[in-house]
Amino acid sequence: MTTILLGMAGLSLCQAQKSAFKQELAVGASFGVNFSSVSFTPRVPTKMKLGFNGGATIRWNTEPNLGLQAELNFTQHGWEEKFETKPEYKYSRTINYVELPFLTHIHFGSKRVRVFVNLGPKVGYAFGESTDSNIDNVEQPHENRENAQHKLELQKRFDWGLCGGPGIEIRTGIGSFLLEGRYYYALGDIFNSHKGDTFSKSSSQIISAKLTYLIPIISK
Repeated sequence: MTTILLGMAGLSLCQAQKSAFKQELAVGASFGVNFSSVSFTPRVPTKMKLGFNGGATIRWNTEPNLGLQAELNFTQHGWEEKFETKPEYKYSRTINYVELPFLTHIHFGSKRVRVFVNLGPKVGYAFGESTDSNIDNVEQPHENRENAQHKLELQKRFDWGLCGGPGIEIRTGIGSFLLEGRYYYALGDIFNSHKGDTFSKSSSQIISAKLTYLIPIISK
């Protein structure tokens, strides 16, 4: 009898929560920073490079703890190299992308404060690149490392991979403010990786932090 009563109470609670839930469509904008690098094979010593991201966001919360989120962003990837025996040398490359993340939005919490996780694939297209270097007119610092990347232009402009991370959302009368951390692992390369090419791997990895502002436009 106790088990039956507990089951009926749990079912009633779930039905009450479901009846109180309202689907919500929200739109907004985001801005943040990236810390990116590229993993090379053969190895090139690199460190994280600072860049920026920003764009438009649309989110549809379809279930009490579940939603879908899509973004259209401008973002900067790239890498900065380390020269251990010649620290006066520097080389970094910035690659500018337009990207489209398609994310599952999982959230928990109260009416005003929520914690969430966004997970999903991301595709992007590189439309420009630039370098910052002081080694163009000097003998290349070999340091028992590969340096062919300094002369290679970007060969694969299409970028794709997986991203995700946690965040916190504060819901107010003027909209929602979200602070989010995100990690991206590219499944493609920026240079050709066929037999005979210089690199067998040249994939991006990015840690980012961003602030998003969303305004509900439909709630039903």
